[in-house]
Amino acid sequence: MIRVAIDGPAGVGKSSTSKALAEHYGYAYLDTGAMYRACAWWCIRSGLDLDAEDLDAQAITEAVGDFFTGGHARFGVDPKDPVVESDGRDIRDEIRSHDVSSHVSTVSSIIPVRHVLIAAQRAIIAQESDAESFSHGTGIVVEGRDITTVVAPDAEVRVLLTAREDVRQARRSGQKSAGVGQDDVAARDHADSTVTSFLSAADGVTTVDNSDLTFQQTLDALIALVDAAIDEQEYQRYAANLEGYDLDDDDRRLLDGDESRDAAGTASARMVGVIAVVGRPNVGKSTLVNRILGRRAAVVEDVPGVTRDRVSYDAEWAGTDFRLVDTGGWESGVEGIDSAVADQAEIAVGLADTVILVVDGQVGMTATDERIVSMLRASGKTVTLAVNKIDGQSAEYLTAEFWKLGMGQPYGISAMHGRGIGELLDAAVAALSRSSRTSGSLTPSHLRRVALIGRPNVGKSSLLNQMAHNERSVVNELAGTTRDPVDDVVTIDGEDWLFIDTAGIRRRQHKLTGAEYYSSLRTAAAIDRAELVLVLFDASQPISDQDLKVMSQAVDAGRAVVLVFNKWDLADEFVRQRVERLWQTEFDRVTWLNA
Repeated sequence: MIRVAIDGPAGVGKSSTSKALAEHYGYAYLDTGAMYRACAWWCIRSGLDLDAEDLDAQAITEAVGDFFTGGHARFGVDPKDPVVESDGRDIRDEIRSHDVSSHVSTVSSIIPVRHVLIAAQRAIIAQESDAESFSHGTGIVVEGRDITTVVAPDAEVRVLLTAREDVRQARRSGQKSAGVGQDDVAARDHADSTVTSFLSAADGVTTVDNSDLTFQQTLDALIALVDAAIDEQEYQRYAANLEGYDLDDDDRRLLDGDESRDAAGTASARMVGVIAVVGRPNVGKSTLVNRILGRRAAVVEDVPGVTRDRVSYDAEWAGTDFRLVDTGGWESGVEGIDSAVADQAEIAVGLADTVILVVDGQVGMTATDERIVSMLRASGKTVTLAVNKIDGQSAEYLTAEFWKLGMGQPYGISAMHGRGIGELLDAAVAALSRSSRTSGSLTPSHLRRVALIGRPNVGKSSLLNQMAHNERSVVNELAGTTRDPVDDVVTIDGEDWLFIDTAGIRRRQHKLTGAEYYSSLRTAAAIDRAELVLVLFDASQPISDQDLKVMSQAVDAGRAVVLVFNKWDLADEFVRQRVERLWQTEFDRVTWLNA
C-alpha cells in the first residue's frame, strides 16, 4: 500500500490536488481538515462556548472523543464523493459555514483534541491496507496540517505543498464565496502555527512550491513522486523474495544500492589500477589470467596466437581491486594480423599502470623476450617478471638466466598448477600501489549490456571500433579474428552502454579447433549475459542458413534483437530493394550501417 501525506498552509490547493491525485490512482482520500471542521461543528451543536475567554478544554476534548467513539461521525474516503456525516446526516455544507470556520482553530489548537483526531486519522489510514477497503489495499492520499510529521511520518510519499504569501493571499480571496474569508484563513495559519509547523519541510519531506505552477503541473509533480514510490515498493518486494537464489557479488551490490556515483548522482564505475599481462606467443599469458581470476575466462589452447584482442577483466587480490588485461602474443617485425595483435599488446601496455611480463622457463630467454623488454623500458612502466612453466622446486634453477633481462627478480610460477601465483601477485599489486595513476575502472554492474553477434568476418569488431572511436578489437580480413568476447563501455547520447564483441559463430561446431569451439561457447555465454543482441548480416552476401542459425541463438535466449545489415555500401541495387521491401512490411527500420 502507498500512503501519500500532503501537508501545507491554506491557499495552496491541498484538497483539490489531493482529490485529483487519489482519483488518478484509484486511492482513498482523507480530508483531515474536514475532520477538524466536523469537530468544531459538533462542539457548537453540543452547546459548548468556543468564544469563552477561559475555554473548557476538557469538556471540548470529551465532546470530540464522544463524537468519534460514540458512532456519531462517518468520513467517506471516495475522492469523488468524500461525504462527512453525523448520525446519518450529511453535514458537508454546514461545516463550511462562517460560524464553524471561525472556530476551527479554537478546537484544533487544543493538544488533547489533536491526539483524538490523530488516532482517528491513523485508524482510517490503516483500514485502507485491507483488500476489502475502498482502494482494495492499494493506497490512500491524506491531506492536512501536520500529516507528514505527526499523523503519517512513515508514509511512502510525504509532501509539503506550499506557495508564496502573495499567491496564497490571492487564492484565499476566492474562498470567500464558501464562507471562508481571507482574514479567517490567515487567523487559522497563526493559530495552527502554535502547535504545528507547516511552512517548512521536515527531514524526508519533499517540498513542492506551486507558486508558478498550474494545477496540472502541480498534479504531475505529485504523480512523479508517487510513481517513484510505487517502483521502490515493487523493487523491495521483489528483492525480499530472492532468498534461495544464487546471487553473485554484482547482484548483491545492485540490490544493496552499493554503486559508485558521480557528482550528478548517477551510477558510475569506480576507478582502479590496471595490470597488463604481456609476453610472446604461447608462454601461458591467458592461463595465468585464468589462474588469477579463478575461472576459465580467457580462451586457452596449446598453440601460439589464440588470444588476439586485448581483453580486460575485473580482478582482486588481497583486498585490492584492479583491471587485468590479457593480450595477444607480442612479436616484432611481423605483418598482417600478427602485426595488429602486437599493436593491441602495445596499446595495453600504454594504458596500463603496471605490467606482468610472462616468459617461458622451459624454452629459456629468447630474442623476442629481449625486444619486449626494450619496448617495456621505453614505456616507463614498472614490470613484474613471471617465469612460467616452473612446475616444481627442481626446476627453479631455470629462472636464474632471466636476471639478465634487467627486470628485477624473476618469479618462478606454474600458471597451469597455481604454483608461485601468490608471490607474483603480491609483487604486482605492490608495484600497482606505487603507480602514480589509476587508469581503469571496474565494469559498472548497472550498464545495459549489448552483444554483437554474427557469422565470422561480418564486421562485428569494426562496428565496435567505430562506436568506441578507437581500435578496440583486432580487425582483419581473416575470418575468426576475435576469440574472446571483448567488453567495452561506449557512450551514446550521454549514456554509457556495455558492448560485447563476440567470436563469429561457425557453421559446423563439431569441426572446430579447440580454441574455436571454446570461443563459440563463450559467445553463447555472452548472449546470455546481454539484454540486447545486435545480429549483424553482410549485406553484400545472400542471407545463409548460418546467418539464420546465428539469429536463432539470440531469439531462443529470449533477448531483444536488432538486425543490422553491415557493408551496405557493397550491396547491389537488387539486394537493397529486396531488403527494403522486407523491412517496410515486416520490421521497424532504424538505419543502415557501414562499419
